[in-house]
Amino acid sequence: MSAASVAFQTTRGAGHGPDGCGQHAGKLPGGHSPDHRAAEGVTFAPASPKGRPPISATQSESECSTMTKLNELSDNYGARKGRMRVGRGIGSGKGKTAGRGQKGAKARSGVSVNGFEGGQMPLHMRIPKRGFNNIFAKDYAEVNLGMIQKAIDSGKLAIDGVIDHAALQAAGLARGGKDGVRLLAKGELTTKVSFLVAGVSAGARAAVEALGGSVALPEAQPSEHEKKTARREANKAK
Repeated sequence: MSAASVAFQTTRGAGHGPDGCGQHAGKLPGGHSPDHRAAEGVTFAPASPKGRPPISATQSESECSTMTKLNELSDNYGARKGRMRVGRGIGSGKGKTAGRGQKGAKARSGVSVNGFEGGQMPLHMRIPKRGFNNIFAKDYAEVNLGMIQKAIDSGKLAIDGVIDHAALQAAGLARGGKDGVRLLAKGELTTKVSFLVAGVSAGARAAVEALGGSVALPEAQPSEHEKKTARREANKAK
């Protein structure tokens, strides 16, 4: 074969993409590679899509890949699952009861058959009731002395000042407790500290004071009943 320049057309399946990129890019008919033709003194120039510069057989996939257009962007197959069409005949597998299993009230939303025993007194109404929920109960974050000592030993809690609700929250000991912190006596406290908390048990107070520490409680605010009584007495005095 002469040393004339030969141009060949790469097929769509020759490479990983439409430009013939990849390990099979630049394959010539007959199974000959461009290197084989080059050894015989034949030069080659792969054909390119219309309006693009020729693609070299030595280019990598990232170098010869084309930029995606905005109108060609799409999700991967299976990324968006369509809704299930129900009530379209028994052949679909989701006809008639439409995957609900029942017709009538049990197929509707907000079904209230749970706990229904056919008309007799249901179990949750037969059993005796005990206690109540106090809607005026205080919400305290309960913190034990043992956990406070662990925080002091690990350096999360400083003892150079008064330990209050904010300091215990910063150390990760007090969670919640919109009405403050209440100290409990579980665990052992070995460090002299001073507390400013909303509540304390008798055992916790004794343990803190035995080490020379102190527990201060906020001043008790008068209740609404006491305020009304005080206003009534003041009005009578006038």
